[in-house]
Amino acid sequence: MQMEFSIPALDDALAEEIKQKIRQKTKPPGSLGMLEQLALQAALIQGTLAPSLEHPQMLVFASDHGAAAAGVSAYPQEVTWQMVANFLAGGAAINVFARRFGLGLTVVDAGVAHDFGAVAGLTGAKLAHGTASFIDGPAMSRRQCESAIAQGRAIAHRLAASGCRVVGLGEMGIGNTASASLLTHCLVEAPLDEVIGRGTGLDDVGFARKRALLERALARGGRPREALDAITEYGGFEIAMLAGAMLGAAERRLLILIDGFIVTAALLAAHAIAPAVLDYCVFSHCSAEAGHARQLAHLGASPLLQLGLRLGEGTGAALAFPLLQAAVDFLNDMASFQQAGVSGRA
Repeated sequence: MQMEFSIPALDDALAEEIKQKIRQKTKPPGSLGMLEQLALQAALIQGTLAPSLEHPQMLVFASDHGAAAAGVSAYPQEVTWQMVANFLAGGAAINVFARRFGLGLTVVDAGVAHDFGAVAGLTGAKLAHGTASFIDGPAMSRRQCESAIAQGRAIAHRLAASGCRVVGLGEMGIGNTASASLLTHCLVEAPLDEVIGRGTGLDDVGFARKRALLERALARGGRPREALDAITEYGGFEIAMLAGAMLGAAERRLLILIDGFIVTAALLAAHAIAPAVLDYCVFSHCSAEAGHARQLAHLGASPLLQLGLRLGEGTGAALAFPLLQAAVDFLNDMASFQQAGVSGRA
């Protein structure tokens, strides 16, 4: 199966018009810092001098990892489905932040090792009850990898069809920092020691065990440089669907709020498949998880926030949304020198 994506190129000719509009606002040039770049990016993505952020949505993909049973996380695997239930009940951090900032929230079961039945607010896209353990063999088949990417793409397309203009991405899956570390090691070619973190809070013994397990996985599966090969060997269903959702969102000209370490690992794969996806991404924050700064440097990304976050769930993306809204609002609503009767720069 050949995976091809049609991501629109941004209009360089429009960029000068947008910059001129920003220059005319009642402020010194560049004085709104990164908000000015955000405004430019939002306008370019939407192809208009007056961008909008209608129907903002958080998408949280959840799945289990076979390697969790070996002890790559401080928490047992059943926490994945329990946290999904918490999302659906409205009790998690992402629910709190989504409510505060007016973000819709959709939870996607990409492969949780639990049968939820028909539950309001849960999108079923389960490929299996978790991946296989990447320590003993590939995490998934190539067919499962491609199916996960295709499903993520379709979910993003449906969001765009419903009127959504901006999507924040999050994840849940015990063991997925281990998977993200391996993917980063492969796709960034960073030393393993630089991209392994303590995840949900491993102590020294647990961290040493995690490192040994990842080294064992690499001795088995090698270090594939091609994105689909790397996901097949070491990925999670939620990570593959996140990559597909990013690519699908870019195809439909949505702004994409990128969260932390695991979501950025998915972006590494999406970027390797279609580099133009990067133009559509807003980097919310730099996580405290080891390896995230290395991912951001590889992508040439400048994150908006640095709050020491390492929760996941899309919480960093949700917290960054008001900054994106502020950028769009100043572009649309702030008076120009001429409108305000204020003298411009000499």
